[in-house]
Order: sequence, then C-alpha cells, then structure tokens
Amino acid sequence: MAGVWRCTLTVAVLMFVCLWGATEAVGGAKSRPRPKRRPRKKPKVDPIDVTPPQQNIDIQQMTGTWYLLNTASKCSFLINHGTKVEPTVMTLTLSTTSDQTLSVSTKTRHNHQCWEILQIYHLTPTPGRLTLKGPRPELNIDIVIGETDYSSYAIMYYQKQGKITMKLYARSVDNLSEPLLTKFEQLAEKQALGLAFLFPFPTYSHCGDVDQHHKIDCVPTC
Repeated sequence: MAGVWRCTLTVAVLMFVCLWGATEAVGGAKSRPRPKRRPRKKPKVDPIDVTPPQQNIDIQQMTGTWYLLNTASKCSFLINHGTKVEPTVMTLTLSTTSDQTLSVSTKTRHNHQCWEILQIYHLTPTPGRLTLKGPRPELNIDIVIGETDYSSYAIMYYQKQGKITMKLYARSVDNLSEPLLTKFEQLAEKQALGLAFLFPFPTYSHCGDVDQHHKIDCVPTC
C-alpha cells in the first residue's frame, strides 16, 4: 500500500512541475517584445516636381529668340566634350495649328555645318510646364520655365528619366549681368550641379543660314 501512495505522490509532483513550467512558458511568451514594423518607404519625388515654375508664366511672352549662355548638367556628352560646345540659339513660336503646342527651332553647328533641330513642346495645364514627348512615355522630357523676365533672361529645367539639366538663356549676348550668372550657379548647386558640371556656351558666331534640317521628337536633356 505504501508503494502505491509513493507512486501516486510522484505522479502528482510531476504533474505539478509540468503545469508550473507550462504556465511560466506562457507568461514568458507574453512578455516578449513584439517585432517592430519597418517604416514605409517615402514615395519617390522627381527633382522636377520640387522645381515649381514661375507663377503666371505667359507663354506668349516667351516666344522669340533665346541665346544659350550656360548649361548645368551631368550629361556624359558634355562632361567629355564640354569644351567643344558650339554657339546655340533657340526660337520659340506658338503653333498655328494648335494652341497647346510650341514650335521650337534650335540652331547650332555640327561638323562645321549649321544645323536646325525642329521640335514640338506640348503645353500642360500648369503654366510654365511643358513636355517634349518621346517614342515612349518614360522617355518624355519634362520642362519647367523656372524663372524669366521675358525681356532679358530665362532659366529652364529639363528632366529625362529623373536626371536634371538646367539651361540659362538670354535675349541678347551683350546685356546679361554678372549677378544673374551667379544666381544661375547657385540654383544649379541646389540640384547638385556644382562648378564641375557647368558648361558655358560661346556668345559669338551664331548660325545664320542652315545647311541641315532635322525634325526630331525627342533628344537627350543635354
């Protein structure tokens, strides 16, 4: 009889120990810290989206002739050939067939000949924002008229596939002030385009008569 009691007591002790251990395990699980969620990634913002155009841009006043004075860009062509750039002049004309497009003529030299590049900029609902359409939507170039007084200077931003190029244009190559050139450099710096990525263009010997005409839909931002 004593042996039966000993066996019963042993079983009772073992059951108590097991139940106590299970209770501790459950309690321990409750005290473990919950895994933290990873913070959500911020939505990607294109550089051009944080470069608003000047308020109330009048596209009619932007028409006419503009001389390219300076370009800020990480374009590989300019980095490799920036010292050999040619004088460039751009002429903007409102289309006679549509009030939503702007005809763009760019004259420059190539292989010692004067070339004229013809393009169409499409106006957007936001004044001062334009689009040069590519063969596919992802190859479009977004254009922003950042600053202008219409009569002497214009600073324009061009973005293709997330890369920004800035251009400084003038109505004349003679009357642009040094403070404005400095301002352009400061704005370029904000786009991580320091002095190493600034490429001045010649202000003399611009093309007159054209040897070659090229009508293209889309070109690199530089």
